[in-house]
Amino acid sequence: QVQLHESGGGLVQAGGSLRLSCAASGRTTVNTYGMGWFRQAPGKDREFVAAISWSGGTTAYADSVKGRFTISRDNAKNTVYLQMSSLKPEDTAVYYCALDLNRRWVVVRAPNEYDYWGQGTQVTVSS
Repeated sequence: QVQLHESGGGLVQAGGSLRLSCAASGRTTVNTYGMGWFRQAPGKDREFVAAISWSGGTTAYADSVKGRFTISRDNAKNTVYLQMSSLKPEDTAVYYCALDLNRRWVVVRAPNEYDYWGQGTQVTVSS
């Protein structure tokens, strides 16, 4: 069993920054697998934001966040981060982290490829 817990969300003005954290725990060695960040705005489907391989050597980003968001991980702490800068009102959503137990070296974008999910943290960007 794996537990993922997101934190760091909040209310920020457009142009501001936030750093989200996702702490993983449980019996599985989560720091040897790929992880991702997704978001879901009201009335919309859950969408891919960023993903990172177990080593951090491979990353991927949605076009809408490329150049503004950075995903990273600290395997010693079993934690993945999402540094968000130049935030826009359209970034407002609940942000979820997810664990992919099937891959270590490559990253995937489809939500149904991930095995465990956190409860989410709200990010609200005011204009």
